[in-house]
Amino acid sequence: MSKQQAKRIIRIALAVGTVISLAFVPWILVKAWMLPLPNTIQEQLDEAIGHGFEGVTVYVDQSGQAPQYFASGWHDREAKIPANPHSLFKIASISKLYDAVAITKLVGDGRLSLDKTILDYLPELAGRIENADIITLSLMVQHKSGIPNFTDAPDFWAAPTETYEESLALILDKAANFDPGEDYEYCNTNYLLINKIMDNELCYDNFQFIQEEILKPLNLNNTFSSLSEVNIEDVMSGYHLGYPYDLKTNDYGMHATAEDVGTFLRALNDGSLFEPGEQEIYTSIYEYEHSGWVPGYQSFAEYHKDLDAVVIAFYSTTDAKLYNWNLSEIINNRIIKILKRQKSS
Repeated sequence: MSKQQAKRIIRIALAVGTVISLAFVPWILVKAWMLPLPNTIQEQLDEAIGHGFEGVTVYVDQSGQAPQYFASGWHDREAKIPANPHSLFKIASISKLYDAVAITKLVGDGRLSLDKTILDYLPELAGRIENADIITLSLMVQHKSGIPNFTDAPDFWAAPTETYEESLALILDKAANFDPGEDYEYCNTNYLLINKIMDNELCYDNFQFIQEEILKPLNLNNTFSSLSEVNIEDVMSGYHLGYPYDLKTNDYGMHATAEDVGTFLRALNDGSLFEPGEQEIYTSIYEYEHSGWVPGYQSFAEYHKDLDAVVIAFYSTTDAKLYNWNLSEIINNRIIKILKRQKSS
């Protein structure tokens, strides 16, 4: 769900003046948008808990100020452990920013080419992925490949795949969704293949490359490739409405603290993460902020140029209809309004 979609829902709710029309809009979204703006971010997070989130953590890195850490609700609801702004969190698709930087560095070193195709790198997929002979690495990074998204498979999140082979099998021999380069569609299969291509080129797991080229230079000691690398008690619990159990034991990929993600995002946006020539490559292929969703976990990594502020927000409650996604975006926007008001006062 994009910010534009969330804003559109609110505009519809406020523009239509009849009870019948408004009945189709979740009232919690209207309420969250219309409530008076709190004076502080902490008050806003406490309000978010009242909207139904089990836990929220926020990290703010604003130019000229010390980093700020906020939390409300539960780190672990069952154990009655309060939310901790330094907890580890499943950052989901925010990890694509790290992958895109890794691709950038490998391209800059001449080890990969943005113009080479899937078949150049993965010839075993000939005849198994439509247009594999013309889908370039660049198109995959930019989500313009047309390859079906494996996480869109029916009931995928009820029993997620665990290996590259299992994930790939969900889209093999499927028709393309569109011709390469002719449209945009967010697709996790692109990055499944990109990670395989990096592994093959490096001859070792690409997360080791990310550690060496991104994490260690930035002193990011609280960013991990998977659940197996962390102390489970350090991971914030995640909850999905209608499912009674804590989801933190599910391994959905990268885990990190909000501060680590914020430090990375600052370096990404100010260019200090790049060697000469790399930032031009990165700018040509990917974006400078991201969000992520897996059951139980919603994450947002944003940079606001007008404030020169990095804002990382983690929400530990999801739902099937994505109402909580829209709700979290409303809260994110209110946090930015609070920062702007504080800056001008």
